[in-house]
Formats: sequence, structure tokens, C-alpha cells
Amino acid sequence: MKVVIADDEPLARERLRELLSAQAGVELVAEADNGLAALQACAEHRPDLVLLDIAMPGVDGLEAARHLAAFEPRPAVVFCTAYDAHALSAFEAAAIDYLMKPIRPERLAAALERARAFVAGRESAAPAPSRQARTHLCARLRGSLRLIPIEEVHYLQAEEKYVVVHHVRGEDLIEESLKSLEEEFGNRFVRIHRNCLVARHELVELRRVGDGHVQAILRHGKEPLEVSRRCVAGLRETVKNL
Repeated sequence: MKVVIADDEPLARERLRELLSAQAGVELVAEADNGLAALQACAEHRPDLVLLDIAMPGVDGLEAARHLAAFEPRPAVVFCTAYDAHALSAFEAAAIDYLMKPIRPERLAAALERARAFVAGRESAAPAPSRQARTHLCARLRGSLRLIPIEEVHYLQAEEKYVVVHHVRGEDLIEESLKSLEEEFGNRFVRIHRNCLVARHELVELRRVGDGHVQAILRHGKEPLEVSRRCVAGLRETVKNL
């Protein structure tokens, strides 16, 4: 079983490394000291299990777990933390176990057995819905990952099986549906067309063009975006309340 350790404390990583070395059939393939590095390691090594700290700088363990739930194949996630206050959030993020530091060998062994059972039935396991919206979107780039802060996204546009994220630093493709993004980030984005969600703070005005169609003018948009007829009325109210 391939394992990735993610913890920002070197001593904690060393402790887990020692405990894993005493377990048969376990291969430690990577270590990471923050959530983004953990996601990149998982994209590269495709582990069966991630031992994940919660309190880490930048992307924390809970958000990293929500991203990992969309990976294919999806790794088992076991949180290793010094705090018990995050237990409910951990299981909402689809963790299979929650270990309190200092981690005892017998608890780690039990978590590894849970992970083996998870891997054995992984094909039928669906990602658990996340109750808390992410702060980043995750784009895969030829084996690496790019995390895009939600506050930097201008608009999201569906193209075939992908969604194009137009953001401060350019454009990236993500393998998520526009509908699921609308459900998760509905307080931040508004639908202007069946294939487009726009960040509310980006809307400047609605403009009617000569053929009767309506276009949305964005604060940072290179060109106007088409507004579907069914979205016009609701969008006008949104713009009035900005």
C-alpha cells in the first residue's frame, strides 16, 4: 500500500515514518509539509492512503481532503492531528479515520486496515458531498496541479466535458460540472447562461445590443458575455443590488 505523509512539523513526519516502517506491506512514497504539496505528491504518486495533518499553512488538511475526494483513483484519507475539535469536519471531508497525536502504533495499524478495506472497495465508493465550500479550485496540468483562489476567479464557462476557469492569472481547465460549482459557490457566482457563471463582484452592467440580445460587461472581462433570455430578469435584480 502506497502512503503519502502530509504534516508541517518535521518531528511529526519523522514519528509517522518510524511507525510506518514497522508495518508490513506499506511503502512511503512521498512527504509534504503543506496541503498544496500533498496534492501535488498525490497527483504524481497516486497513493492508496494519505496521512494528513489538519492545521497546515496555506491549503489546510480539510481543504486538501475535499480536493482528494475528486481524485481518480481516490486515496483513503486519515487525519493525524493534535486537536479533536475538527473531527466532524474531517468525516464530512470523507476521511476514513481520525488519529489523535501522539499516535499510538495500534491505532495506526487499525487505520491501515481501514485503508486496505477502502482500497479494496474503492471502485464503488463515491465522493462524499462537502458541506463547506472550498477556497480554491484545482486544475491539473500534465501531472502537476495548480490551485486557483476562488476570489481570483472572474467567470466559469463550460466547454464540452470541462469548465474553463477565467481568473487573474489567465485560464485553466478543471474537470468539474458547472452545476456542482453553482451549488457549492452560489453565494459568490451568478448564472448568466446555461454554460456560464460569473463572479458577482465582476458584474459592471447589462447592455442590450442591436439584435435584442443582452450582454454582461465584466470589470476584468476582455469582451462582453452573452446573457440568456431566461437569466436576464434575475440578473438585472442582482446587478441592482451590487
